[in-house]
Amino acid sequence: MVNVNTVYQTVLQILNKEQRGYITPAEFNNLAQQVQLEIFESYFPDGNQLNRQNQNNTQNDTQYFNIFKNQEEKITPFVKDLPLTYNTNQLGWSYDPPLNNNTGQAEFEIYWTGEILSSYTLSNSPSSSYGASASTSGGSYITQLVSKSEYNKITRSKLTKPTEKYPLAYTDSGTLQPGYNPYFKISPLPNNVEINCIVRPLTPRWSFRPGQQGQYIFSPGSSSNFTLHISEQTNIIIRVLKYAGVIINDPTIIDVAAQEVAQVEANEKS
Repeated sequence: MVNVNTVYQTVLQILNKEQRGYITPAEFNNLAQQVQLEIFESYFPDGNQLNRQNQNNTQNDTQYFNIFKNQEEKITPFVKDLPLTYNTNQLGWSYDPPLNNNTGQAEFEIYWTGEILSSYTLSNSPSSSYGASASTSGGSYITQLVSKSEYNKITRSKLTKPTEKYPLAYTDSGTLQPGYNPYFKISPLPNNVEINCIVRPLTPRWSFRPGQQGQYIFSPGSSSNFTLHISEQTNIIIRVLKYAGVIINDPTIIDVAAQEVAQVEANEKS
């Protein structure tokens, strides 16, 4: 993780070095959230590009200089296996994230879904209005995720109707959006469901308490660090400075920071 106080103090020092301006904690928190999401979302198109290079053997395979493995390492903390809960009102499975006691944020929010694992017991499964059938053999099986129209066609046919060993699912959202935890309809209706997915990073937050002179004093207990890899610290600072230049209306900071961001991205992809 990247320490949120380190980033904020570094940004302030750079801005104040030549009396260029100041950004408040509220402004910083907004910029920090935007920057973290930008970096996080860049991992996926960059990862696809690096994977193609890796498959074509155009990358080195040294221990610490394989950029595909380095990129994969940055994603690993966001890969989770999460249990889903059956909602009798929606007749579907969803993830109900617990809240962080300090910040009130949801601990995990599904960003992209991977494999869905449906489990059945030897006893009969609950009945369902969307095509569930009785459980007879038990076991856990990977569930195929299809569109709603495909799901309707397959479940209506006697020849292709899903079974416990070949369960079928669809989600009420065609594309999973950040911060949105979808419902999964699964047939036959399982007893338990677990989803392998990528979760979005927690929102960074620099909290404070007022000092005797009205100054901002960092409050670590109610703050949240960036959940990106520690190697992203410089990248985060540069990108926050780029947006800070917009806030304080300083084109010099914007230009310099933008050039640094472009250079960092070029170095990572080269």
